[in-house]
Amino acid sequence: MDWLCYSIYVFTLLLFDLFCEAMTMNSVILPQESGGGASQALSHLRSKRSWVWNQFFVLEEHAGDEPLYVGKLHSDVDKGDGQVRYILSGEGAVSIFTIDENTGDIHATKRLDREQQAYYTLRAQARDRNTDLLIEPESYFIIKVQDINDNEPTFLDGPYIGRVAEMSPVGTSVVTVVATDPDDPTYGNSARLVYSIIQGQQYFSVEPNTGVVRTVQADMDREVQDCFLLIVQAKDMIGQMGGLSGTTSVTVMLTDVNDNPPRFPHKSYQFSVPESTLVSRVVAKIKALDLDLGPNAEMDYRILDKDGLGNFRILTDPNTQEGLIILQKTLDFETKPNYTFRVEASNHNVDMRFLSMGPFVDVATVRLLVQNVDEPPVFLSPVSHMVISEAAAVGSHVGIVSAQDPDNTKSPVRYSIDRKSDVDCYFKIDNRSGVITTNQPLDREIVAFHNITVLASESLNVSQVGKAVVLVSLMDVNDNAPNFTIEYQMFVCENSKPGQLIQTVSAVDRDEPENGHHLFFSLTTEASEKLNFTLRDNQDNTASILTQHGSFLQRDQLVHSLTVVISDSGSPSLSSTNTLSITVCDCDLNGHRRFCSQTALPLLLVRLSSRTAAAILTCIFTVLGAVTVVTVTIRHRRTAPLTNDSQEVCENIVCYDDEGGGEEDTEAFDMFTLRQLNQTCQDYDSRPSELPKVAESSMDKNQLFHEFIKNKLQEADLDLTAPSCDSLHTYAFEGSGSSAESLSPLNSSESLESEQNYDFMRGWGQRFRRLANLYGNREVDGVFSLNHPLL
Repeated sequence: MDWLCYSIYVFTLLLFDLFCEAMTMNSVILPQESGGGASQALSHLRSKRSWVWNQFFVLEEHAGDEPLYVGKLHSDVDKGDGQVRYILSGEGAVSIFTIDENTGDIHATKRLDREQQAYYTLRAQARDRNTDLLIEPESYFIIKVQDINDNEPTFLDGPYIGRVAEMSPVGTSVVTVVATDPDDPTYGNSARLVYSIIQGQQYFSVEPNTGVVRTVQADMDREVQDCFLLIVQAKDMIGQMGGLSGTTSVTVMLTDVNDNPPRFPHKSYQFSVPESTLVSRVVAKIKALDLDLGPNAEMDYRILDKDGLGNFRILTDPNTQEGLIILQKTLDFETKPNYTFRVEASNHNVDMRFLSMGPFVDVATVRLLVQNVDEPPVFLSPVSHMVISEAAAVGSHVGIVSAQDPDNTKSPVRYSIDRKSDVDCYFKIDNRSGVITTNQPLDREIVAFHNITVLASESLNVSQVGKAVVLVSLMDVNDNAPNFTIEYQMFVCENSKPGQLIQTVSAVDRDEPENGHHLFFSLTTEASEKLNFTLRDNQDNTASILTQHGSFLQRDQLVHSLTVVISDSGSPSLSSTNTLSITVCDCDLNGHRRFCSQTALPLLLVRLSSRTAAAILTCIFTVLGAVTVVTVTIRHRRTAPLTNDSQEVCENIVCYDDEGGGEEDTEAFDMFTLRQLNQTCQDYDSRPSELPKVAESSMDKNQLFHEFIKNKLQEADLDLTAPSCDSLHTYAFEGSGSSAESLSPLNSSESLESEQNYDFMRGWGQRFRRLANLYGNREVDGVFSLNHPLL
């Protein structure tokens, strides 16, 4: 075998040499240097080279101590007399290759590596030793590094990892390995590789030429062994002896297929569940095991028997693949103390190739034991609806609730009402029988619907409390008369025409009859006989107020009253009498109001409610009574001669009919006191120390009057609902026979009567103005508004 390889090697060298010689003979090489005219002409005339050499080869990796002989350069011009000098230049000249300038012998002085550089290109020159002229044109030649098998194959991408499904058939491709050899692939077999497996041959094989790794067993089971380590070898020289080799590792992972059915570790399971467990809670967990992985191990569970269906349901936990048994109905130990049913587990994803291995399902029995707990009383109905009339008397029967202890002890139950749901205590309940009765009068217009919570507690264990909701609806009765929707303020123009619409009024009824409200409007007999206005019932719970005749005059009557009766359609029918006030106004031609006088006391009293008007009249008469007492006292004192008592503060009467009498004016009056009269009377009760000093006898005589005023002031201060009676300004006395014009707001014509015959009830407008000054002390556009809570 060695002899054959050596023969092939020599034959290859001879062929390569002949090829290079042919290429050299066919080349026309121009000289690089000119040595003279004759030599140049000679070179142009030559058609054949005179260089004599063979193609040069040198083996790589020469490790000898002496320079390695490569070859010899020779020119046929060289006669051997030493006149020719050989020169070498180019790649590696001098550094790697040397030449004997006399003989032309070339040697390699360094170790060469074909894998680093496969050939070297050099230039050769032959020069005359004496003239240093070229005797031969410069010529190129190649020194080729001859390859030897000095590099082993290498797996550049190793180590490798391959994956193949378990139970794959024989010959299934796993992975392809590739090795490289730096040696010359064009020369010999140094780079021709062959692959083989030197570890794991019983499970896998490799194609020698391609490096494809394939399976050799069909029953590889991932659940038995999921990983294999292979050693693959690549050897050059076509695997012959003496070739070099390299190895790599291949890790083969078996991927899972669904070839294993689920299996319950136990055939039966038992769990205990308290009967107080809430619906939708997990009461048990079971799990079937599957040797597969990932989606191949995903489970589906279902309940097979009626004892479990409807009462429980089962879901799969996506993270643990457990079967979660969930309660769907409330448990009751006294009714059913245990449940028994079967649960089936199956794979969610089924591989049809493995169905022949058997069913991919498993079944286990589940037994749930219900634990008894002390439960609160349970009402027969958690929500009860009761109806009662709002006119029912206190103590009337509303309804009855019933609860009982669901436990075997059957503890007695006591009832109560949660007062948070019935704060006003409209109802009460018998704690033994559960009968609900009214505790207060009911009014649907105040509260139409009651939502109360009834509690039932065990007598033996008061901490066990059940609850129920009782809804009580109040039936309406016709106990409210209809009234106007708002307080109407009506106006009529003086130039109104007969039959003219003044206003449309509407009414409301707090009751709610089943068929809706049907209200009727009419005038009283007295109102209809006045023939000033008329009413028209619109049959839609409204009425229109119309003029009966035209041409109203303010000076004849400022305010007209119209009494309207409003009736409902209840049984029995209820009605209310309401008074409408219609004020006569001065209007323009278009009917727009320009002026409406509202200063008359009757107008104000009509607009006020009866309770407010009564309060005002009471205050008026009280003040008038006090003024009368003061007047009588003053009359009595004016008939007596002046004494020291005349300096009493509240007895001084100021006359305005005196044009001035000099010093006589101050003889009977204390002018300082007179100037402070108004302030002193106002502040009498609050600042008694600032009153002017008066005789003790005068104080005794007027003690009754002072006490009367003081008591009234105290009552007014303490009573928040009473009008403010803080001051009294009297303008009734203007003097006797005054030549000056009246300073009083009273009409001067009414002031001509003697002060002894003065009528305090005359002139309602003036008196009401004084009353307004007394109570509210405000006047706006001739209309007094009383600043008091009663008004």
